Amino acid sequence: MKMRSFAPLALAALGASLAATAARADDEPWEVRLRAVYLDMANKSDAIPSLDVPSDAIHVNSKALPDVDFEYYFTPNWSTELILTYPQSQTVTVEHSALGGPTDIGTFKHLPPILTAKYDFLPGKDFQPYVGVGVNLTLISNADLAVPTVGRLTLDKSSVGPALQAGFDYKVASQWYLNADVKWTKIASDVDLSGVGKVSTVHLDPFLFGVGIGYRFGSR
Repeated sequence: MKMRSFAPLALAALGASLAATAARADDEPWEVRLRAVYLDMANKSDAIPSLDVPSDAIHVNSKALPDVDFEYYFTPNWSTELILTYPQSQTVTVEHSALGGPTDIGTFKHLPPILTAKYDFLPGKDFQPYVGVGVNLTLISNADLAVPTVGRLTLDKSSVGPALQAGFDYKVASQWYLNADVKWTKIASDVDLSGVGKVSTVHLDPFLFGVGIGYRFGSR
């Protein structure tokens, strides 16, 4: 599914965040975190009757991955967070088709940065729960996918969708925090078969469960 209308919003939000950061850099209202994250795919997909592929039979593997995030506090309660990782390689399997199953049909890579606006309920306390809402821009590359004896498959180059998060920081030492965080984001792509066109839409819509450690600069 293409959601191109979100792209200008994502770029505008990122630009505003960077501009605000430059304007208040001397205040040091920063936190940086390193997390271990489990990416849990929803794996919803349209059926492909011509290939005897039922609904939800196209699976992209779930996996563990690292992420790093940079958070900037506009006020003690309000902040913006940019979550990054390196391009992730994923394996695609069709659980049932005319060829039987499960059938490994190849791999692709994706880079899924997320930008959120966050609200901290208890700034200044040892236990600091928060919620956030934002946008995800997933860049899809290096797709090497094919249905054996049928043809090659291609994916969209990008997916843009909403993102939600909730979590907490817990102070363990001066400026050091333990962090637990869960995010959900909408990621989808059309699947095109060479010579045929679109044959399915895959909705990955993953949850991301993370734990890690953060360092907060300045006095916030």
